[in-house]
Amino acid sequence: MLPAMTSTLILLRHGQSTWNAENLFTGWWDADLSELGRSEAAAAGTLMAEAGLTPEVVHTSLQTRAIRTANLALDAMGLLWLPVKRHWRLNERHYGDLTGQNKAEATARFGEDQVKVWRRSYDTPPPPISDDNAHNPNTDSRYAHVPADVLPTAECLADVVERMLPYWFDVIVPDLDGSRTVLVAAHGNSLRALVKHLDGIGDDEISGLDIPTGVPLVYQLDGNARPIESKPVLARALGDPEAIKAAAEAVARQATTGGTK
Repeated sequence: MLPAMTSTLILLRHGQSTWNAENLFTGWWDADLSELGRSEAAAAGTLMAEAGLTPEVVHTSLQTRAIRTANLALDAMGLLWLPVKRHWRLNERHYGDLTGQNKAEATARFGEDQVKVWRRSYDTPPPPISDDNAHNPNTDSRYAHVPADVLPTAECLADVVERMLPYWFDVIVPDLDGSRTVLVAAHGNSLRALVKHLDGIGDDEISGLDIPTGVPLVYQLDGNARPIESKPVLARALGDPEAIKAAAEAVARQATTGGTK
């Protein structure tokens, strides 16, 4: 039996985006969902409803693919009216000057080993975004309020952990207070950063974690916002275990051939 003050946290990585489908480094660029991504998002809502989960508040990044995923999932649950909070600290990792580049072409240009370091090492960011990059997201009006000394120009996962955790502690954790259920619809790397914190995953080990798109991960948390049970991340996923395993393996294959973020 779970403790009386148990709260529920649902993590949902957005569905496939149009840039994912085109094999482009996406990061902070505001690509929308593909048709497959929309289907994944709606299916996630159905899975949550079937599991008897009823979020009371939703958190998303400022990026359309996460916002659209949340909306489609909530629509499938009949919960479009729920209050939603959005923040750039839940954004995907900023891929710097790799943004907009085809992943296979980047691998051919810089070498597979270098691209792998940029993609999967914990503390090595790619080159910073250049002013003449046609897909520079930093001038987007949604980031006008972010101080220049905080706005990233490129990030490694360690950077994402650093900028995401203040939002976790200051905003999401208070929303969990009182045995509430909270849905966070975000991205592969911002969710990897949060999972790293929640499950105490090491810097080296986190590089091997692949979170599948459109698959809700459910955490039962105690009064200190810590997981009540220790278990593998994918063991928290809703849905068919074999399908979840296949989806995670597909993400892993993408990470070795350019990936989709």
